[in-house]
Amino acid sequence: MASETSGGDATGTVRVDSWIWSVRLVKSRSMGAAACKGGHVRVNGERVKPSHGVKPGDEVRLRQAEGRERIVIVKRVIRKRVGAPVAVECYADNSPPPPPREAVAPAGIRDRGTGRPTKRDRREMERLRGVLGQPPTP
Repeated sequence: MASETSGGDATGTVRVDSWIWSVRLVKSRSMGAAACKGGHVRVNGERVKPSHGVKPGDEVRLRQAEGRERIVIVKRVIRKRVGAPVAVECYADNSPPPPPREAVAPAGIRDRGTGRPTKRDRREMERLRGVLGQPPTP
């Protein structure tokens, strides 16, 4: 079992797309490869291809949705996807805390059964959301 989670090869490296999938930073390996190809993954400050090898001590930066960046230090390389408690032991998370969610009341929620909004209703909802870039009229 130790050879399965430690990487298994003599060099002690594993592909970066496979590693970020194994430690559950992305949902699938193909998403990890797409992130690498899109320039969203950096190892030690350099953009890398999906086949780039990571080893213990490397710093991996992964830019995720909504501009959030995960910064992790590789503690252990693994090839296979493992459970979340084991995956957390494979890296040290140095990411900044996520921004707080805004407690804003959702605009434009309609009662059930009221039908489609009229053109006037739709324009009022867009003004409340600020979609058109116009301030709400009093």
